[in-house]
Amino acid sequence: TNSVIATRMGMSLSDYTVTEAGFGFDLGAEKFLDIKCQSAGLAPKVVVITTTIRALKYHGGAALTTLTIPNVEALKNGLPNLEKHLENAKLYNITPVIAINKFYSDSDEEIQVIFDLAHKLNIKVALSDGWAKGGEGALDLATKVIEAIEENKSEFKPLYQWDQDVMTKIDTIAKKIYGAEKVEYSPKARKDLKTILDLELDNLPICIAKTQKSLSDDPLLLGRPSGFTLNVREIQIAAGAGFLIPITGEMMRM
Repeated sequence: TNSVIATRMGMSLSDYTVTEAGFGFDLGAEKFLDIKCQSAGLAPKVVVITTTIRALKYHGGAALTTLTIPNVEALKNGLPNLEKHLENAKLYNITPVIAINKFYSDSDEEIQVIFDLAHKLNIKVALSDGWAKGGEGALDLATKVIEAIEENKSEFKPLYQWDQDVMTKIDTIAKKIYGAEKVEYSPKARKDLKTILDLELDNLPICIAKTQKSLSDDPLLLGRPSGFTLNVREIQIAAGAGFLIPITGEMMRM
């Protein structure tokens, strides 16, 4: 996510300001909306959910080595993952638009599956072919985004308030965004919670470290997992940046 200064500068110089908020609505977008937008008083009008047919086939059970082979059945099986990201956007009262990032191996039949889903959900969708055609390949997407902005009458609302207690904020993200059934804390994490309270830093927002390969904290749980437990092993304090970092599972951190 770019800086607040950069976003405000863009908003002062143009009619539309577009910013990239990281991969996955469960990761980049949630943090962008609950941390950056709350802190800066920003209210996005539209969120573009970028998807690929390859990724959805992977979430539908297709092997990595077969993703360039047309497989409508695997694609359909992976659609619940996309649906969850779209539902998450609506939790913030933001209109989602689907961008299909086109690959040369995508078949017309596979592309139509996502268009059919978008039609069923009454969500705008566009095929983005910017890699092959440059700006011309993204014109339809730009048009759909502008239409969504002009039609949008809802007001952005964050998922949680910063002054809620730490466990409530983590619980809200885990259950509403990830789809977890419950959250469990290791002895180390519970000790960290006490430290946070003692330092009176419990009013900071939450920046959860989690795998990008799954909505859960287990990279092997593909699609739209449910009934799982989010395991918090420790909570780090980023006092300078101004947020708390619950660390879940094992992953490479940037």
